Amino acid sequence: AILGVLALTGMIARNSVILIDQIETERRTGAHPWDAVVTAALHRTRPILLTAAAATLGMVPIAPTVFWGPMAFAIIGGLAVATVLTLIFLPALYVAWFRISEPHQAESSAEHAATGILALQA
Repeated sequence: AILGVLALTGMIARNSVILIDQIETERRTGAHPWDAVVTAALHRTRPILLTAAAATLGMVPIAPTVFWGPMAFAIIGGLAVATVLTLIFLPALYVAWFRISEPHQAESSAEHAATGILALQA
């Protein structure tokens, strides 16, 4: 099972690095940070799901064996949980860590401020 956890660590790190790199690439092209996170998460969803499915299905034949079974179950279960966390929690953590706000929120607060100023002038 420990060997499975070590293998799982590498798979999770790879998926995380790929997603963060895609976000940074989107930001370098000039996209708003919020849009970069959303676009990167959407574009990386299918590759991450497919690699997780391939690794999970690759472990199914060795799961019933006595020697490799614990490793296979550790990888299957861990990869299922880690894939969901990578696709949902990692973009949310990125947004929270870098304090990124939605583009329309900034515009709407500016509109509210302008409306308040106009109301004071009237």
